[in-house]
Amino acid sequence: MSLLDTINQDLKAAMLSKDVVTRDTLRMLISDIKKFEIDEKVEADDAKISNLINKNVKQRRDSIEQFKSGGREDLVATEEEQLNVILKYLPEQLSEEEISKLVQDGIAAVSAESMKDMGKLMGHLKPIFEGKADMSIVSKLVKELLS
Repeated sequence: MSLLDTINQDLKAAMLSKDVVTRDTLRMLISDIKKFEIDEKVEADDAKISNLINKNVKQRRDSIEQFKSGGREDLVATEEEQLNVILKYLPEQLSEEEISKLVQDGIAAVSAESMKDMGKLMGHLKPIFEGKADMSIVSKLVKELLS
């Protein structure tokens, strides 16, 4: 069963159980997927859907940070509930140790020595981490290792 099928089935279940937060969050997610398909004129496979989910997770985390700094605890709670719903659809995320090892392997593979090589290294690492790790964590680790 594809990821989109799973999301659609969970949406139906949320509608039947009158789970408003899950229903609305999944509707937004499905809307993002449909928009992507229309804009790119392709059918979204599981990898592309995972990328869209990662993007949604990043947006939610950014919103939570901003709402916390603005003192809007009511909006923080809403965003956290939506984030918890979305996180269920992400594939297993890599641990920091696994990320570190893969980054070090990537540094060896492209012979990166300094910050000049960061673009080349990130280009090599992006397909490896796609959907499996937050690229901001990967980027931070790459900067630390190349500095």
